[in-house]
Amino acid sequence: MRRILVCLVALAMLFAVVATAAAVKTYQVTGPVLEVRSDAIVVQKGKDRWELARDANTKVNGNLKVGAKVTIEYRMIATNVVVK
Repeated sequence: MRRILVCLVALAMLFAVVATAAAVKTYQVTGPVLEVRSDAIVVQKGKDRWELARDANTKVNGNLKVGAKVTIEYRMIATNVVVK
């Protein structure tokens, strides 16, 4: 009985970790593509120019080219933190 209880607690903790990891908020921006580079995609959103970094893990569905209307999903990721 004790083993079952320990297994259930471990399983609950695993689900809690997975749920927390999946809770990272995602955002999106939609607009015409102004520029396509191997390291970035530039999109016009209203009057603003948005430059979003991309890498080998970025999934692209369709023909990504200048002038195409796209919706890009992204996450905000801290790259450097300075504590004073």
